[in-house]
Amino acid sequence: MPRRIRSPSSPAVSPAAPRLDAPRAADLLAWYDRHARVLPWRVGPAERKAGARPDPYRVWLSEVMLQQTTVAAVKSYFAFFTGRWPSVGDLAAAPEEDVMKAWAGLGYYARARNLKRCAEVVAGSLGGRFPDDEAGLRELPGIGAYTSAAIAAIAFGRPAAVVDGNVERVITRIAAIETPLPEAKPAIRAVVERLVPADRPGEFAEAMMDLGATICTPKRPACALCPWNAACAAHARGDEETFPVKAAKAERPVRRGAAFVAVRADGAVLVRRRPPKGLLGGMTEVPTGAWSPAYDREEALAGAPFHAPWRRLPAPVEHTFTHFHLVLDVFRADLPAGTPPPDGAWWSSRRDILGEALPSVFRKVVEAGLGL
Repeated sequence: MPRRIRSPSSPAVSPAAPRLDAPRAADLLAWYDRHARVLPWRVGPAERKAGARPDPYRVWLSEVMLQQTTVAAVKSYFAFFTGRWPSVGDLAAAPEEDVMKAWAGLGYYARARNLKRCAEVVAGSLGGRFPDDEAGLRELPGIGAYTSAAIAAIAFGRPAAVVDGNVERVITRIAAIETPLPEAKPAIRAVVERLVPADRPGEFAEAMMDLGATICTPKRPACALCPWNAACAAHARGDEETFPVKAAKAERPVRRGAAFVAVRADGAVLVRRRPPKGLLGGMTEVPTGAWSPAYDREEALAGAPFHAPWRRLPAPVEHTFTHFHLVLDVFRADLPAGTPPPDGAWWSSRRDILGEALPSVFRKVVEAGLGL
């Protein structure tokens, strides 16, 4: 294999560039058989050899949870979901509010809404069976190109090209792809498609993920332990950490606003549900005003849910979303027991408040307002 695989915008390969071994799926799978991570949603190599097969429900659930989230963060959520809803039918029958509560803190809440919708489709019109190919899976709510490929390969043994962030890092180093991400994605996928074996494609996908997570790490990769080090162009050049090349990120804009923590004498906190669509749709919040770059602190109380002795806390709460950074002034008001909630809101007891479907930003607000 050439030292470097060119993408359309890559510079030409030097005539003196050495030729490297081609990466072989068999070498990676042999490494995986010895070093596969033990994960609660995975059927490991030894189990597969004994005849066990992955459960499509568990594969799907884990892949949805793992989008934009770390393995460490997902483990406890996965255990809770599969303990409470062990099948896709159980999840489909669950009240949406319970699913959103269970998802709270995992982020990217559209995933939770689509998870429930997908479960309902599979359990209903598909008789509890997931489609076994990428095309069929792509028809389901919340399942895109990556997730469909992962489920098809891991759960059903389809030779699909599964490309996540770990795989992008491995492939850009192996092939020294200098085109910045995300422009490099088609070139990366083309390389993966050539590497996927007809035999054990699901384990190959898992092996690629494990290689990126444990050996081909962003910083200080353990190249001496890599089963593909003789095939890696970046390793041959000694510049592994320069890959993948990433386009410069635009600076996140800042939005500001106010959030209102109303506390009754018995310790209950006023909460309400956000609209079903849009940012944090369907999740629970304390009342808040508009979030805007033009927020005026002098007019903050105009967004309060009712007239009360609101006092601004000394420190704002900050939270970063994908596309913007949010700074919220937090106001607290203490109200008599028996104060009725406004329409569409309810009082959540001090014992129950942190068990509500609070996104991370509102969990921070509640904790600040209660002094937790």
